[in-house]
Amino acid sequence: MTYIGRFAPSPTGLLHFGSLLAALAGYLDARAHQGRWLLRIEDLDPPREYPTARLQIPRTLADFGLHWDGDILFQSDRLRHYQTALDQLHQQQRAYRCDCSRKQIQQRSGTTVYDGHCRQQPPTTETASAWRAITDDASTAFDDGVQGPQRCQLSEGGDFVIKRKDGLFAYQLAVVVDDAFQQISHIVRGCDLLEETHRQLHLQQQLGFAQPYYSHIPVASNGVGQKLSKQNLAQPLDNSRPVPQLIEALHFLGQQPPPELHDASLDELLSWAATHWHQAQIPRQPAIIWEP
Repeated sequence: MTYIGRFAPSPTGLLHFGSLLAALAGYLDARAHQGRWLLRIEDLDPPREYPTARLQIPRTLADFGLHWDGDILFQSDRLRHYQTALDQLHQQQRAYRCDCSRKQIQQRSGTTVYDGHCRQQPPTTETASAWRAITDDASTAFDDGVQGPQRCQLSEGGDFVIKRKDGLFAYQLAVVVDDAFQQISHIVRGCDLLEETHRQLHLQQQLGFAQPYYSHIPVASNGVGQKLSKQNLAQPLDNSRPVPQLIEALHFLGQQPPPELHDASLDELLSWAATHWHQAQIPRQPAIIWEP
């Protein structure tokens, strides 16, 4: 199998230490397997986008020596392909329109788990609607490269949204379509997406796509237990000093860079890291406290 990995940030802010962990782990795993590492910008939610992120994300990766292969793929260029996949699910009777609000779902069931109301009482064609994927009694399972065996009964979470009521395609559908299009074989990302993986496996099965091999690394959290994220105002990476931040990331990922690498060049550090990469040394904890 040809190894093809990817890093797929959304341009809702600048890259931070948590972003670096996912990018570095994916990059090193690809290079250790003599594989390709692609860059995809998941720009499907224009109202939430940071004005310069589309330009600054590639620049930051390059400043950290994390050079991707091939052209950058922008999801905003691929809307018709997501619609084709949605049409296929609809034709297979695996997706349906839904105009329920969160408040209505909560009032009917007392939870946020969707109760399938619109499967029984479809909205009128004039009503602005989302689209949901049918889960029924489907279950999914996979062996994660870091976290070990995983299993999920999808019906416990209810039918999930694959196109929003505002007309924007949901992450779940777009990521599955693009992973298949780019022939992604290995996905290395944060374990905050572990639950989402089961929904993506379900869509892959429905659409006839191959299943990539997943590895979910622990996420970095701050002193109060919040995942480092743009929403939690995580500090952007400092492009002027990549080596110290990469060494911190390697330690976080359970790798053991020797002290002399603190004075190494960027190329020397990354060459050592790819040669000595051991995914088995990555901690299994879902989240690890990290203080800058």
